[in-house]
Amino acid sequence: MKAFGRILTVGAICKAGGLLLCCLISSCDRGGISTHSVKKERISIAKVGRGPFIETISVTGKILPANIIYLESSEGGRVEKIFVEAGSMVKQGEKILELSNTNLLLDIMRRESDLSQHSNNLRNARLAFDQFKLQLNQQLSEIDNRLQQQKRVYERYKELEKESLISRHEFELAKDQYEYLVKQKELTVETQKSEIKVRQAQIESLEESLQRAEADLELVKKKLENLTLVAPVSGQLTSLDVVRGETKSPGERLGQIDQWDGFKVRALIDERYIAQVKPKDVGSFDFGGQTYQVDVKKIYPEVRDGKFDIDLEFVGPSPPGLKRGQTLHIRLDLKDTADSLLLPREEYLRSTGGRWLYVLDETGKMAVKTRVRIGRQSPRAVEILEGVEEGDSVIVSSYESFRNCDRLIIK
Repeated sequence: MKAFGRILTVGAICKAGGLLLCCLISSCDRGGISTHSVKKERISIAKVGRGPFIETISVTGKILPANIIYLESSEGGRVEKIFVEAGSMVKQGEKILELSNTNLLLDIMRRESDLSQHSNNLRNARLAFDQFKLQLNQQLSEIDNRLQQQKRVYERYKELEKESLISRHEFELAKDQYEYLVKQKELTVETQKSEIKVRQAQIESLEESLQRAEADLELVKKKLENLTLVAPVSGQLTSLDVVRGETKSPGERLGQIDQWDGFKVRALIDERYIAQVKPKDVGSFDFGGQTYQVDVKKIYPEVRDGKFDIDLEFVGPSPPGLKRGQTLHIRLDLKDTADSLLLPREEYLRSTGGRWLYVLDETGKMAVKTRVRIGRQSPRAVEILEGVEEGDSVIVSSYESFRNCDRLIIK
C-alpha cells in the first residue's frame, strides 16, 4: 500500500509539471519570444516628451528680515560714547555711537592753516594787482600829457616851417619827437595788456587753489561728522559689536539694523549646483499644514567650505508666525536651459531600474520590451538618453505582473 501511495504521488507531480510546461509553451511564440496579455484599463500610458529637465534638490534655509543694513565705520577712531544698546529699536538719524580721532583733528587744523595762507596770498595778489593798474594808469597819463604837448609843438612848427620862420632841422626834431611819443604810447598800451593778463592768470590760479583748499577742508570736516554713527534707516539694532575705549579701523563692520517689513530666506547650497541655480528658480516648502512657494532673488558667487549662499523671496504672502532664524526645508527646482527627452517618473522604475521600457507600436495594441539608457532623475521626471524618441508611447504603470515578457498584447 505504501508503495502504491508513492506511485500516485509521483504521478500527480508529473501531471502538474506537464500542465505547467504546457502553459509556458502556450505563452511563447515559435521564435522563443514571451508574450503576455493585459487589459488596457489596467495600465497607464504616457508619451515621451521634450522639455527642460527640472532637478529638485533639498536645501535648508533660515528666515531673515527682508532688508538688512550693515553699519560700518567710514572713519577709524576710538569709541567714546555708545548711545543705544543692541536689540533696541532705532529711528532714522538717531545717534548710535561716537568715535574720536586725534589725527583727523590735527589734519583739520593743518588744512585750516593752509586755507588761511591761500586766502592771504589771494588778497595780497589782488591788492598788488590794483596798485599795478594804478601805476599803469599814471604812466599812461604821463605819456598822454607829453604826447599832447609835443603834438601842439609839432603842429605849430609845421606851420612855421611852411612860412620859413624856422629851420628845417628844428621842424624835423619836433616831428621825430612827436612820432616817438606816439610809438611809445602804443608800446606802453601793449605792455600793459600783457602784464594785466599775466597778473590776472596768477589771481585765477590763486582763486582755484583757495577753492581746492576750501573743498579739502569741507571734506575733512565731513569725515569728522562721520565719527558720529547714526541710524541710516529705522528698524531694530540687532547687533552692535563695540566696546567703549576700543579702536575701530576704517571700513570695519560695527553692527546691523534689521527692517521687519518683510522676510527673506537665506539658504546654503553645495557648490556643484552653482552653475545650475538661476534667478527666479522656484522652490516650495510646507509650513503649518500648507505649501508655500519661494523663488531665487539673489545668488552670492563666493564659495566658502564648498558651499555658496542664495537669497529667496516669498511668492505671494509669507506664512504667518515666522521668526528670525527659523529653519525651512525647501524643495528647490533647478531648470536646465537645454531641452531633454523626458518621461514621467512612475512605478515602472521599480521593476526595471530604468534599463528597459514597454514601448507601444503604432497600432497601440502591442508593447515591445525596449532597452533604454536613462540620465538624471527627479521626483517628477526621468531623462531618457537613448532607446526611444519624442512622441513614443510607453507603459509607465507597474511591470510586476508582466512576468518580464518580451512583448505585451493590449486588449
